[in-house]
Amino acid sequence: MPGSPAGVFAGIGETPLVELDFLEEIPDGARLFAKLESTNPGGSIKDRPVARMLSAALRDGRLDGDRRLLDSSSGNAGIAYAMLGAALDIPVTLVVPGNASRERLQRIRAHGAELILTDPIEGYDHALRETQRMAAEQPERYWHCDQYSNDENWKAHYHSTGAELLAQVGEAAGSAPDAFVAGVGTGGTITGAGHRLREANPDLHITCVIPDVFPGIEGLKPLGAPDDIVPAILHEDLIDERIDVRMEQATAVCRRLSKAGLFVGPSSGAYVHAALQVAATGRYPVVATVLSDGGERYASTGMWG
Repeated sequence: MPGSPAGVFAGIGETPLVELDFLEEIPDGARLFAKLESTNPGGSIKDRPVARMLSAALRDGRLDGDRRLLDSSSGNAGIAYAMLGAALDIPVTLVVPGNASRERLQRIRAHGAELILTDPIEGYDHALRETQRMAAEQPERYWHCDQYSNDENWKAHYHSTGAELLAQVGEAAGSAPDAFVAGVGTGGTITGAGHRLREANPDLHITCVIPDVFPGIEGLKPLGAPDDIVPAILHEDLIDERIDVRMEQATAVCRRLSKAGLFVGPSSGAYVHAALQVAATGRYPVVATVLSDGGERYASTGMWG
């Protein structure tokens, strides 16, 4: 990327790996590692797929002219779209559920993106359907990036998140992970990183975190109800196990992590909660997950009260 965008794009990825060895639930002989994704310039793991999706669209000529970049987001991808759109001088419109944290909406607006808020009771699927309607009705105005069906999304995690986990965990533990824990927002992380890690270890156990329906966990989709939209890029055949996690459980883990110096958001707490259950079985010596974003952008939600 020439000019000023280069610095932003260059800062994405190569995030640190931390070992959560201070959590007493981890049994002897097991180790739990996590990628600290809040160090990306947009503050979350979503910088990775958004950067790859935009780069591919510009390279292939799909994002050109005067059309606005359009997508739905729970918040973090929205920040990445707004940030990278500003760097590339691309106008951005985002459809976001109204219960996205105030801090995330402020960050999106700070980069100059247009925000359309939908009824939070209707959830992420309603925001997605509204985005699809807008794109279909005004194709001359919008280019729909559609992170839920864009293969560049999961490929970003295959080539970056998964590859980095292999290298960093391998250096720290001397082997590839035996288990990987993630959830589904778009399905990109669990699909892309899951494929890369399973190539290195065919016996890899993949656990998917499932949030409650409401109030839910920001960034994670409930799956299982007949009318739930299953993201097109989610490769469900990769998943060996699903663990239900409530917001109270995720928040409790976030507060514990903060006491150890790790300030992370609720999806990270949910992942660690599930990863501890996986580690506690004693069947997986090396467990890996991701800490998707930082805790600062949830101060207004009351989770730190």
